[in-house]
Amino acid sequence: MMNEERYAYRVRQALNHGLNEIPAPAARRLEAARHFALSRQKQGATELAMAGQNTSSLRFGSNIPYLKQALAIAALLLGMWISFYWHSVAYVTELEEVDSSLLSDDLPPEAFLDNDFFEWLKDDSPEE
Repeated sequence: MMNEERYAYRVRQALNHGLNEIPAPAARRLEAARHFALSRQKQGATELAMAGQNTSSLRFGSNIPYLKQALAIAALLLGMWISFYWHSVAYVTELEEVDSSLLSDDLPPEAFLDNDFFEWLKDDSPEE
């Protein structure tokens, strides 16, 4: 960091030393160009600030600094809840189908108490 500061100091000194050797008309042109560049820079910053004023985007004041983050977290939690609800409804529907197919069969109630019957229910391979 020290080398950069020393280099900047040397460059500034060289430019200041050469400043006295610039002819007066060239110095006036350089000053006019500098003022013109600064005036254009200020106009560009003003136009940039004005560009967002008439938009219909959602703007928040500085009195609630973390509102955007809170809304993002709320949206994430809502999405997670919807996903959980969707999957739980699908799981319950699947269980209802299995229960209704079991209850519609002509099985004696003792079959539901048999341990081998529960193993057969857990078996995923169809044996037809």
